Parts: sequence; C-alpha cells; structure tokens
Amino acid sequence: MGLLDKVERGIEKAVRGVFSTGSRAQVEPVEIASHLRREVDNKALTIAAGRTLAPNVFDVLLSDDDFQRAQEWGTPLAEELCDVVINHVRSQGYTLQGPVRISFRLDDERRAGDFEIASRTEKTSAPAQPGASAHMPAAPTRQPARRQPVLDIDGQRYSLNAPSIVLGRSSEADILIDDTGVSRRHLEIRTGQGTAQAVDLGSTNGSYVNGHKIVGSSELTDGSTITMGRTKIVFRLLSASPGGRP
Repeated sequence: MGLLDKVERGIEKAVRGVFSTGSRAQVEPVEIASHLRREVDNKALTIAAGRTLAPNVFDVLLSDDDFQRAQEWGTPLAEELCDVVINHVRSQGYTLQGPVRISFRLDDERRAGDFEIASRTEKTSAPAQPGASAHMPAAPTRQPARRQPVLDIDGQRYSLNAPSIVLGRSSEADILIDDTGVSRRHLEIRTGQGTAQAVDLGSTNGSYVNGHKIVGSSELTDGSTITMGRTKIVFRLLSASPGGRP
C-alpha cells in the first residue's frame, strides 16, 4: 500500500461516522483527496526546464449538508487533505510558491453529494498563519518539510526525483553529458534523508566539487559546483517554503 493510499485510508476511517450517515448521496473524503490530486495536475504550469508550478490554495465548495458534515470534523480533515496535496506535489516533482491551504466553503446552490474544487497559486513573503475563513473557523496550512535538489547544467535545470542519478556520456546515463572529457558513467548523485553526495564512478579524468577532487564521495550543499571534463554543474536546493526562491 502506497503512502497516499494509507493517508486516504486514514481519512476514510477517521471521518466515516461524519460522512457516511444518512440515505442521500454524500461527499466522501477519498473523493476530495482524488479530486485534489487531479486539480493539482490540471493546474500545474511548466514555467522553466525542470520547474513546474502547482497551486497551493484550494477551496472545496460543498452543499449545505456536506458542508455541515465537513464543519463537524473541520481542521483535522483539512490537515489530512493538505498532506495528500503535499505528497502528490513531491511525487511529481512540482514546485510550490507557498504553504498548502485548504478551506471548506458553503455553496447554497450545490446538491448533496456534489462538490467542486477551486484552486490558485499564492506566494507569501512570510510564513503563513492559519487563516480565518468566512465559512470555517480555520483554513489549515501545511508546508513541505524538504527542499527539492536540482542540477543546473548549461542553462538547463534537472530535478533529482530519484535517490540515485547517474551522469555521463553514455545514452544510458540518467543525465547525458555531451563532453569528450566525461566518461560514459562518470558520476552519481545520491540524495536522501536530507543529505546529498557526489560519487565518482571510476571516471578517467576524475570529478571535482568546489575545486577539490572527489575521493570516494563528497558532500553536496546548496550552491556546490561540480566539475567533470569541461562541464560545470551547480547543485541547488530549491526551497518550497514561503518566500523561497528557486
């Protein structure tokens, strides 16, 4: 069972008593979670190579009956749904301009069991606080816990979405480097648990981080410069928190 499946299973179990009573059609939390992921994908906008901007503010428009049930559970449900969005953003390698915020709102003209999600991108210059809503006591916010590692190579940006990325002159490398001074499998970038390392794969001409030759492996930090052959690569950590600049 994947992480999102576990989250959705937890949501469904937690609010079953709130959303599963009565005989008329009702909105289920797992439906909202599914529609949120779809909304993120539909509204994601590619603004540069390797950088796709996703919405971070969502309004869930509900009928009177469904809104009353959502209001009974309130913040805990919204927080779980925030986590659904954040996990989906991470899995797809999207970028956020601010914290994720979800609000439940009443739509008097909507029928029971019918709902709509409106989304937008909001960039904040300071950490956002839970915002007061005219229709809910609070609109919870959640911020991504990690920063996205990327490589800037000759004006192109590559997002490192796997724990191991191989660079080299071979077409079988994850990132192809067109440089005769680069070996077919020259360098590996390993990321995970908040750390990043550059590992030379026995290259002919060696690899360097900030001018120092890699012996075994070398730790990477935001702004580290990797040199292999005539190619210079900048390792970056893009902040997804409010006010962060990629």
